[in-house]
Amino acid sequence: MQSYAHVILAGLSSGMFIWLVASGLTLIFGVLGVLNFAHGSFYMLGAYCTFTVLKYLGAGYWTGLLLGPLAVCAVGFVVERFFLRHVYRIALPYQLLLTFAFVLIFENLVKIVWGGGALSPPSLSFLGGSVPILGRNFPVYNLFIIAVGPAVALLLWVLLEKTWYGRIIRASSSDREMAASLGVRVPALFTGVFVFGTWLGALGGGLAVPYVGLLTPGMGETIIIEAFIVAVIGGLGSLKGAFVGALVIGVLSAFGTRFFPAFDMALTFILMGGVLLWRPQGLFGATR
Repeated sequence: MQSYAHVILAGLSSGMFIWLVASGLTLIFGVLGVLNFAHGSFYMLGAYCTFTVLKYLGAGYWTGLLLGPLAVCAVGFVVERFFLRHVYRIALPYQLLLTFAFVLIFENLVKIVWGGGALSPPSLSFLGGSVPILGRNFPVYNLFIIAVGPAVALLLWVLLEKTWYGRIIRASSSDREMAASLGVRVPALFTGVFVFGTWLGALGGGLAVPYVGLLTPGMGETIIIEAFIVAVIGGLGSLKGAFVGALVIGVLSAFGTRFFPAFDMALTFILMGGVLLWRPQGLFGATR
């Protein structure tokens, strides 16, 4: 029971990192209709920018977690305003090619600025250590991440379902022309949504700094694959589906790593294949 409980907790913590990236990816696709393959790069940039604030500016962790993702938001603004805005209405493969180009650009930019080697982030004192759970120690920071994930999900639900701004976002995503005719500045709204989605991905990267152990230029590629799997399983454009999918994938991956290490990634793809055969639109995707 101790082993199962700790595996579940480890899966929940890793699932919450995937959720933070998948939430921004899902929000951008649900509103803008763009599959942003570069979203994992925002996660990577968020980690490196937070690391820079912590180590080279000597700021505290909360300051780094604030300033790092905000710096990445500026990058997201440039990407959306000058590039993605021109591909909203063209075929999906062209969107993927453009965003994949940014994956290569950002990865090489990180190598130029921070170097191609792995960086070791500073340790945290106030969220370090572990607490006993069922007779075995579990990291405090992992418990913190498990709490952050649902908090972000609640924030998104309140924003989209209970605010005037959320109603405008949902209306604009459903019918852009009608929203524009009613006076909504749709291009500016889409820019704001994209920047907010960028912030969610960068926040995940900032939170990953004390968690991943080492920062590498390719760290965004792994997380974006998992985020796409989560988005497909939950249903593209469904935040509820992304949250549930992240929980399932995180726990399944943890059990695979613990009990079936040779089939760790295979279990995830088998689950995705089974869901697509049963419900091609995903668990919570809209039926067309």
